[in-house]
Amino acid sequence: MRVYVCVKQVPDTSGKVAVNEDGTLNRASMLTIINPDDLSAMEAALALKDVTGCQVTAVTMGPPPAKKMLQELIAMGADDAVLISGREFGGSDTYATSQIIAGALQHLGVGAEDVIFCGRQAIDGDTAQVGPQISEHLGIPVISYAEELKIEGESVVVHRQYEDRYHVVKAKMPCLITALAELNEPRYMTPGGIFDAYDAEIVTYSRAELIDVADEDLGLKGSPTKIAKASDKVRKGSGETVNLDPDASVAYIFGKLTEKHVI
Repeated sequence: MRVYVCVKQVPDTSGKVAVNEDGTLNRASMLTIINPDDLSAMEAALALKDVTGCQVTAVTMGPPPAKKMLQELIAMGADDAVLISGREFGGSDTYATSQIIAGALQHLGVGAEDVIFCGRQAIDGDTAQVGPQISEHLGIPVISYAEELKIEGESVVVHRQYEDRYHVVKAKMPCLITALAELNEPRYMTPGGIFDAYDAEIVTYSRAELIDVADEDLGLKGSPTKIAKASDKVRKGSGETVNLDPDASVAYIFGKLTEKHVI
């Protein structure tokens, strides 16, 4: 059994956001973190490894510096990692991204007992589309919004979250599961894992490995999503100015907080 975990570097929301002229993010100029939901996906894979001894492989698409993120995941417990990187992939939307990642997974080989994990969604897009799209390209079942899971024979049983309830869904492997942050608490890197990560070889896939992906499905030209306008400038409201005595000011502020359901 092999478990693949698809992960993404996303902009650190506490830092600066930069936008290119074509509307895409200038990721090279921004601080990045591992997408939070993807960390939950990795923890789910490592929990399966603890029980079954399966091999866990982290997979990401991004520029060469994404290797550092993959090293962090190896330090958490992943066995190996694959970076999909090439200028041809720049500007990919969710459709093109899922084509590229699915092509890499096909090259790696998805076996009859394998599971693919993705985070529910990435904080830089919030679309929750890439995971289900990968499963469609691979022709395997998908169970999204997993908040609990277990292996039963040749199947995965998942508690799938809804707004006010959950469904218990069973799918035969291979399948793809998208993980919620509520699924678990991601573990820390270990000192031994950090030493192993420095020595680990990060396999890099270029355009040449994606033999089943057509040129027209890559990058901006393979992205049906078109950005009409994007900006890193956030317009602030003009606010409200009042001139009241201290007691009236307190009453006014409490009234506003109550009106907005803050208190």
